[in-house]
Amino acid sequence: MPRLARPLLTLALAACCASAHAAEQTPTGRLPTWAQPQDYALDLKIDPAQDTFSGTTTIKVKLTQASDHLWIDGKELTVDKVTVAAGGGRPKPARYVQADEKTGVARIDFGTTLQPQDLVLTIAYSAPFNGELEGLYKVTYEGKPYAMTQMEPISARFAFPSFDEPSFKTPYDIRLTIPADLQGVANTAQIKQTPAGKGFKTLTFSRTLPLPTYLVAFAVGPWDVVDGPGITATPQRAGTLPLRGVAPHGKGPRMKIALDSTPVIIHTLEDYYDFGYPWDKLDQLAAPDFSAGAMENAGLVTYRDFLLLLDEDSATRYKRASFNVIAHELAHQWTGDTVTMAWWDDLWLNESFATWMQQKVTMKVHPEYRADLDRVLGAQGAMSGDGLVATRKIRQEITGNGDIENAFDGITYQKGASVLGMFESYVGQDVFQKGMRQYIQDHKFANATADDLVSAIATAAGKGPEFTAAFNSFLDQPGVPYVHTEVTDAKGQVVLKLTQKRYLPLGSTGDPAKTWGVPVCVRYQTTAGSDNACTLLTAASGQLALPGAQKGGWVMPNAGAAGYYRIGLDATALKTLTANLPQLSDTEQLAYNDGVDASFRLGEINPAQLLAALKPLTASKVPEVADKPIGNVSWLYHSLARTDAQRAALSTWAQQAYLPRMQQLGYVRKDGEEGSDALQRAELAGFLGLTMKVPAVRAELLKQGDAVLAGGKTLAFDQPNPDLLQSALGVSVQEHGAAAVDQLMAALPGVIDPAHRNAMLGALASVEDPALAAKVRSFGLSKDVKVGEMRYVLTAGERATLADRDAQWNWFTANYQAIHDRIGAFAGGSLPRIAAAGACTPAESERLQAFFEPRLKDLPGAVRGLQQARESIALCSALTARQDPATLVK
Repeated sequence: MPRLARPLLTLALAACCASAHAAEQTPTGRLPTWAQPQDYALDLKIDPAQDTFSGTTTIKVKLTQASDHLWIDGKELTVDKVTVAAGGGRPKPARYVQADEKTGVARIDFGTTLQPQDLVLTIAYSAPFNGELEGLYKVTYEGKPYAMTQMEPISARFAFPSFDEPSFKTPYDIRLTIPADLQGVANTAQIKQTPAGKGFKTLTFSRTLPLPTYLVAFAVGPWDVVDGPGITATPQRAGTLPLRGVAPHGKGPRMKIALDSTPVIIHTLEDYYDFGYPWDKLDQLAAPDFSAGAMENAGLVTYRDFLLLLDEDSATRYKRASFNVIAHELAHQWTGDTVTMAWWDDLWLNESFATWMQQKVTMKVHPEYRADLDRVLGAQGAMSGDGLVATRKIRQEITGNGDIENAFDGITYQKGASVLGMFESYVGQDVFQKGMRQYIQDHKFANATADDLVSAIATAAGKGPEFTAAFNSFLDQPGVPYVHTEVTDAKGQVVLKLTQKRYLPLGSTGDPAKTWGVPVCVRYQTTAGSDNACTLLTAASGQLALPGAQKGGWVMPNAGAAGYYRIGLDATALKTLTANLPQLSDTEQLAYNDGVDASFRLGEINPAQLLAALKPLTASKVPEVADKPIGNVSWLYHSLARTDAQRAALSTWAQQAYLPRMQQLGYVRKDGEEGSDALQRAELAGFLGLTMKVPAVRAELLKQGDAVLAGGKTLAFDQPNPDLLQSALGVSVQEHGAAAVDQLMAALPGVIDPAHRNAMLGALASVEDPALAAKVRSFGLSKDVKVGEMRYVLTAGERATLADRDAQWNWFTANYQAIHDRIGAFAGGSLPRIAAAGACTPAESERLQAFFEPRLKDLPGAVRGLQQARESIALCSALTARQDPATLVK
């Protein structure tokens, strides 16, 4: 080409690119990958006493194709200046254009076409502290303002301009300029402090290892920063790891229990993964207000305050929850932080694994907490939602931000954890651990996909395509397998016939003709005791020989309750299994309960048969097993029973099953008692006192509740059993009505202890008078109730009758805008389910649709929430239409 033509060619290329830029659509899903961040420097000035903050974000970007712009994420930012330095040259002005206000996608215009090269992008900006607990937000606690972050899932864009996606994983350099009298913390250790003039100081933190934006974290305020026990070296990690607690001012001493429990969790995780905790310190922060339960930010893990602020008198459930949640969040430091999902469709690689690993850690460190039973109960809870046609897949396609926001549910957490446990049981724990260790090593400080994980497990197990297909059938297909079994005799040998389909309860419109690769393991009776047999059921039907099985003996079709499937039993098999319940393990008894419940929801057994099959479980000495039928009985009482005689029959059943145990436990703590006794006391007191309204139980609870209220403006929290505080106050609210409601609402602003606040709000939610219920719900919208606490009271009041639900509905629709504005976008998808609480008629479903359909565009994630709420109503309506409550009365 002649030299003379080169300028003409350049102009032509520029015109081409400019034309392409003009025609290019704003990204609505993932950002283009031709501009990739290499690292960030965040330099922020944060004063929680102000309404805004400011900062400069510097991003090194690799441009891999010629362009005159790039796409980035930034929401509610006021950008003052943008420069781009190309090829190590001088910075030149660029322009920041907010392309999509709703999603936060922005465009940086360079002003000229740049060839592929490394760029340095610098953006100076300011922004308001977020008002919905997202991004960088502030809260006021005991009159003092605090600022902190919650970036997951897509809220980093509120705090700094960024490539706000998990696959863009880079190191960060963080500097915070803050008031000189405040404390600042971030993901990594502070390495420098310098005066910044006019009462400010600048804190510089060590460079992070590669992180996605959603794990970046920092906090500023009058924090108590207290040292915990150093986490000693292990074969996987040299040196002592610094451990600190970060608490609101004056609350540091209450961090001790949580901090003391942390080292053994880290040591257990390091031993399992054979990979040392990778960050340079570990801070655990008790957040004064928080939208999530906890957040696994690398090196700076944040929690709801009641999970960390504990003492010896704290309720047993909070102490156990603290250990479990800490184990969950610290497990994330490997699965989620060290190895991060490539995109949100694989969120399960974070949450399922953290849930599964939390249970392993808890079983090892605190076997008395019975995490093995929590695993089964969690899986069964997930199955309730997974029985809906509108359920999600574990690995759900992401079509917009709403799909990201509604992915944090029981499918991602508990179903995913159960599926992992099922395949772990199938290949063996040691083999599964080998695969997990290799997975972490292969993808450390990078990203991974489901295929990477399944391949690592299959390779470790020496399994081929059938195994991979079976695993993927649970990841890529929604629903619960329903495995029906029939004992047959084949030439003198006992053989179990197996069939599978999708479990769909009465009223479902789904297609049952679905199959999975189900690892079916059964335990069965032999002359010597029992034995196990397993198969991988990949077709709609199959069979499994039971060598040595005793003819006419019992068969448990889900050995150890390790499988994520519901079991179906014919009448003879159910009768035999019921008669031999003591021969089953605790986990298997939970699986038995679920199988009975499945039959009831299919219309195969009636309410009386349901109660008869569940009654033997109540004799178990294991509270989790004995108390499991409470959910079934509560549903019958609230949703099916229609007459006083029917409700009285249920009350009699409940008292026969549980009142002797309640009397044995008593209403006060006993020295040296098991934690399980304390938890069961609280469970039974709430059920018998508030649901079944047993007079003797209510009288005991009322004494304790009234003792608290006797303190007047200063409630006497030292009077009741801490484990019974919510139930005791709930009975006082129901008995005293407006007087107790007004006293609790007046006292709440002065109550700091988060556990006490939770109990007060839970008690207020138990109010029965419709007018008082509306008053309590409106109180939930006031500044006296934290945003993170609203969930306790938004559905306050009885919902057993249509009149009760009409009152709730009328209040909700009248106050919808206030609820929407306060609850925040992240929780917006749950609004249809909140509005539909307790609904069970077609008319309620129709009004739900009519109200929300025009509002869906402003509620990310609410499309699925609405579908699930309406389907749940349809299933409830179908079940109540089929099941005859008259069978409850003999």
